Amino acid sequence: MITSEYSIPVNMNTDKIISHFGDEFYQSLLTMLAEYREEWELDNLKQIDYYSVNCLFKCTSKRHGECVLKIGKSSDEAQAEYNALSEYAGSRFCRVYEADISNGALLIEQIIPGAQLRAVSDIEKRLDLFCGVFVGLHKQPSDKSKYPTYMGWVTRIAAFMRDKTDFRELSDHMNEAEKICRDLCGKYTGEMLLHGDFHHDNILLGGDNQYHIIDPKGVVGDRVFDIPRFILNEFEDDIKEGFNEKYLYIIETLSKKLSVPKIDLLRLVYVEMCMANSWCVESDEKPNMKDVEFTRSMMSCDN
Repeated sequence: MITSEYSIPVNMNTDKIISHFGDEFYQSLLTMLAEYREEWELDNLKQIDYYSVNCLFKCTSKRHGECVLKIGKSSDEAQAEYNALSEYAGSRFCRVYEADISNGALLIEQIIPGAQLRAVSDIEKRLDLFCGVFVGLHKQPSDKSKYPTYMGWVTRIAAFMRDKTDFRELSDHMNEAEKICRDLCGKYTGEMLLHGDFHHDNILLGGDNQYHIIDPKGVVGDRVFDIPRFILNEFEDDIKEGFNEKYLYIIETLSKKLSVPKIDLLRLVYVEMCMANSWCVESDEKPNMKDVEFTRSMMSCDN
C-alpha cells in the first residue's frame, strides 16, 4: 500500500512498475491516478500483477461499476483500442467507458468472474468455445482509415527485419511470410475490423456464462487473420515430442468448423509466428527460431 502526495490509497507494486516502465512513467502515473480518481469517480484501485505495455488496475466507478483502468505509454495503441471498442459498442466485447488518449489511458468494463478461455482444459471444448465466439463476430469498420491493415503490419516488420543483419535467418523467414501474406490477402479480401490479438487470455467468461472479449488492437483485414494468434497460444514454451499431432488436430478441427482450408491455416500461423518473433527482436528480446522453423516445416503437412 502506498499513499502518494495526492493522498490516493492504491495497492500496487512500486518496485516492479519502476523496473518495467521506468521512474518517469511511475511519477506521471501517480499524477494520473489522482486525476482519474476524481474525474472518473474511482475507488478501490488495486494493481493487476501483469506487466506488458500497460499498467492495469481493478477499480470501482460510481458511474460504471466494476472497471479496469489501463494506462500505457502508447497513445496510438490506446486510440486504436478505443476506436475498436467504441465501434463494437459492447456486443461480445467489453465496454469502454472513459478515455484520456493523450496519456494512453482507458477505463473499461471489468468482465466478472473473468476466467480465461485457457482455463478450459479439454481441447475439444476449448476449440468449440473459440469457434462459437469467432463465428459472426466481425463487422466492417465505419472508417477504415482509422486503423492499420494486417498486411501493413506484416510489411512494416518485414522491412524492419531486413535491416537486422544479426538476425538474417529470421529476416529470410519474414520475407517469405510477407509473400505468403500477400497471396492470402489476394484470396481473402474482406475488410473487417479485427481484434488483432485474439487468443485465450483475451477471451473471458462473464457472469452471463458467455465469453466476452478484451484488449482489441484494432486492425483491418479478412476475418481469417484473427485465427492464427489463437493457434499460436496453444504452443507450449518449448515444442515437445508429440506436439505436431496436437497442432495438426487443432488445424484440422478449426478448418472444419470455420471452413478455412488446412493449408491456409498453416500458412496463416507461419506468418503470425514470423511476425511475433520479429516483434521480439524489435523489443530487444530473443526470438524463438525453433518455433518459427516448426511452423515452416508443418506447411507441408496439409494432406
